[in-house]
Amino acid sequence: MSETHLGGDPVATVGELPKVGDKAPDFTLVKSDLSEVKLSDYAGQRVVLNIYPSIDTGICAQSVRRFNQEAAKLDNTVVIGASMDLPFALDRFCSVEGIDDVITGSAFRSSFGEDYGVTLAASPMAGLLARTVMIIDEQGVIQYVALNDEIKTEPDYEAALTALANL
Repeated sequence: MSETHLGGDPVATVGELPKVGDKAPDFTLVKSDLSEVKLSDYAGQRVVLNIYPSIDTGICAQSVRRFNQEAAKLDNTVVIGASMDLPFALDRFCSVEGIDDVITGSAFRSSFGEDYGVTLAASPMAGLLARTVMIIDEQGVIQYVALNDEIKTEPDYEAALTALANL
């Protein structure tokens, strides 16, 4: 298991995060129109995987906005946001915010959180996903993994974007 913090208190995740150099496990998430999105749908493209607890919190919403802004500038790259939010909440947020360069997906009926080792355990946020960013290259290999040390902070966008630029 990995560890993050919520307000300074340690919070474990269920399972282990994949490591740099690992083949990214395929996954299935549910998009806002209730269709499915899979990692394998983007074979041959770079993938920014922005994982967060809930779109209805300020920090999570900001991460989606920021990656949406950055995604518009990137070639051969897709940004997928993953959370346990229901597809309807994701659709509402993206519609209101004008988010059109990020694919949001709900893990509510998949093993995504366990497969990627990001499901939070034994905390007030148990069952939600830990704030994590992963960069996956065109061959499906993980090139960057960053589990936030504190859930209540934004991801290190610059480090993630630098890792992406170095592919």
